[in-house]
Amino acid sequence: MTEPVNPGTEELPTAEAAPARGGRFPLIWVLPVVVVLAGAFVLIHEKLAQGSSIEIRFHNAEDLETNKTKIRYKDVEIGEVTDIHVAKDRKEVIVTAMIHRDAGDYLVDDTRFWVVRPRVSAAGITGLGTLVSGAYISVDVGKSVTESNHFFGLEVPPIVTADLPGREFVLHAEDLGSLSIGSLVFYRHIEAGQVVAYTLDPGGNGVTIKIFVNSPFDAFVTAGTRFWQASGIDMSLSSDGVKLRTESLTSILQGGVTFRALPGSAVTPVAGDTSFALYSDEDRAMRPIETEVRAFVMYFRGSLRGLSAGAPVELHGIAVGEVTSVDVEYDPDAAALRFPVVVDVYPQRIRGRKAHGTRLTAAAEGPETVSRVLIDSLVAHGLRAELRSGNLLTGQKYVDLDVHGDAPAETVWWKEQPAVFPTVSNGLDEIQDSVGGIARKLNKVPFDKISFRLLSTMEALEQTLKSTDLLMRHVDGSLAPQIQATLVEAQGALKNAKDVLAQDAPLQSDLGATLLQLSRAAKSVTALVEYLERHPESLLRGKPGDSP
Repeated sequence: MTEPVNPGTEELPTAEAAPARGGRFPLIWVLPVVVVLAGAFVLIHEKLAQGSSIEIRFHNAEDLETNKTKIRYKDVEIGEVTDIHVAKDRKEVIVTAMIHRDAGDYLVDDTRFWVVRPRVSAAGITGLGTLVSGAYISVDVGKSVTESNHFFGLEVPPIVTADLPGREFVLHAEDLGSLSIGSLVFYRHIEAGQVVAYTLDPGGNGVTIKIFVNSPFDAFVTAGTRFWQASGIDMSLSSDGVKLRTESLTSILQGGVTFRALPGSAVTPVAGDTSFALYSDEDRAMRPIETEVRAFVMYFRGSLRGLSAGAPVELHGIAVGEVTSVDVEYDPDAAALRFPVVVDVYPQRIRGRKAHGTRLTAAAEGPETVSRVLIDSLVAHGLRAELRSGNLLTGQKYVDLDVHGDAPAETVWWKEQPAVFPTVSNGLDEIQDSVGGIARKLNKVPFDKISFRLLSTMEALEQTLKSTDLLMRHVDGSLAPQIQATLVEAQGALKNAKDVLAQDAPLQSDLGATLLQLSRAAKSVTALVEYLERHPESLLRGKPGDSP
C-alpha cells in the first residue's frame, strides 16, 4: 500500500485524460446478432417457399374447406385454401389461398378460378371424380402480363380454356332461340366449336352471342361466311310444302349453330372477334346478296288467307322477290277497306336487253333507270301480279308475276312510296265471285211463296185424281158392257169387209174389168189430146178427109 504524500512537501500530480480506444464491438453481442440473422433468414426462406397469398370471391363456399380444399392446374396441385370468411357486405364469401412459389407467374388479372364439383347439364355429367377426392378449385391461366392477387371466381366451369387453339367470333341475332352456353357449333355436320357466352343488347332489341371455333375449323370462317341457327328441329311450312331439317341429335336436345361460306364469295380471312349476323334458318342465310331491292305494294281483290311474310314472289317459277308484310288499310276517299301486300323485288335477277340486243347495264344507264325502264316495259306488255296457291295441302299462297295479254293497259304508280304494282284476279276468285252472284240471286227468289203455291197445286191435283178414280169406277160399272157389245159388232163388220175384198169375190172381178175399161178410155183421150196438139185446126175444120 502506498503511503500518503505530504501535500506540503511535494506537488500533487495532475490528471490526464486517457486516449479514446478504437471502435471495438463487444464479443458478448456476437451471438445474439447471429441468432437474429439466422431467424430472419429462416423466416424469409419459409415465406418465399410458401408462395403468394390470393383472395378469390365466390357467391357461396359450398364444398370448400379450410386447409383441405386444393387448388389445381391441369390436375397438378399448386396451392391450398387457408381461410374462408364472409365479405363485409355479406353478398359473397372470400376464399384466401396460398399459391406455390413456382406457380406465382400464373397470377395475372385474366386468370380464372372455379370450383370443380359433380354437375349435370345438357352437355353431360362432369366432375364425378370429386365424389371420392372431394371438390377442388381449378385454374385457367390467363394471357395478361398484369399481376393480380384478387380474383372473382366463376360459378360454372368455362367452356373454353385459354390454351385451347381456336378463335372467338361474335354473332348478332333477334333472339336466342334454343341456344345456351355449351351449345355446339357445326361445320358441314362436324362439331367445330361451342357457344361460350351471350348477352342482351342495350335497349333489348337483340342478343349478342359469342362462339368459339376450334382450330382448324376457324380457318374456314371468312368474309363470306354465313351463320344460322340449327337449334332443335327446323320445320317450315311454305308454298313449297313441309320442310324438316336437323343438324344432329345433340342440336335437337341443346341447340346449335351452323356456318358455311356463301357459294361464289371471296375467301378473305377475318380476325378473331369479327361480328356476323345469325340467321334464323339456312334458306335465309344462303340467299345471294341482293345489290338492289325495290319495294312495291300490291292490292288483291281476293282473300289473303294463306299469304304471309316470307312468301316468294315468282316469275315463271323463278324467285325474284319476297313478301315482306300483309296489312289492312282504310281508304277514306272510297270509304272502303284495302289490303296492301308489300313485296321486295330484286331487279338484277331479271335480265334486260335493249331492242338492238345490247344489255342494259348499270354502268351505262344507272341501276335506278335500268330497273325502272325494265319494269315499265314489262308492265306495258301485260306483266301483272296474281295471287296463287302454292300448295293445296298446306293452303300456302305466293305472288306470281306473269304476262297477261288480255289485261287492260296499266302502269306502275311510281309516285306512291312504295310504288303500286298492277294486279289481276285469278280464275278461282272469278269463280267465287260468280258463285257469290248466283247465291245472291237465289236469295232473292221467293221460295216461301213458291212452296205455298206448289202445296196448293198438289192439293188440287190430289182432288182431281180422286175424281178421276170415281169416274173410272163408273165407267167400269156401266159403260164397259156397251163398249164390249160395240166391239163385237165392229168385229163382224170387219169380217164382212174382208169377205168382200177377197180375191175370188165378184166385187174384185167387176172392179178389175172396170179399171181395164178406164185404162183404155184414158189411152184414147191421151191420143186425142196429142192429135189436137199437133192439129189444133181440126177443132174447126174437122179431121182431114172428112166431109164438112
